[in-house]
Amino acid sequence: MITAPQLRAARSLLGIDQRRLAELSGLSVPTIQRMEASGSIIRGNVDSLMKLIAALEVAGIELIGEGAVSQGGGRGVRLKAGLGPAKAPDAAYAEPGGSQP
Repeated sequence: MITAPQLRAARSLLGIDQRRLAELSGLSVPTIQRMEASGSIIRGNVDSLMKLIAALEVAGIELIGEGAVSQGGGRGVRLKAGLGPAKAPDAAYAEPGGSQP
């Protein structure tokens, strides 16, 4: 499961815009926009959710589920150990000067 705030935070950590996330996941920009506008847990086509989560994981995002071990408790996202802007896959980053919605 992934929540809309987690999705927005993950995209922000990667420094990518909605268009780039759509490209990475194989989804449309309107689909990404609807997912991010959700009130809480993203509901939708299971295939679309799987594509989204897979794209985030390949880009270096680790989703932290409710009740998972974390410093502050609750849900969240973090970059996987050993990954950062210098080590994450190039495909996961927007072009310099790109805008963020």
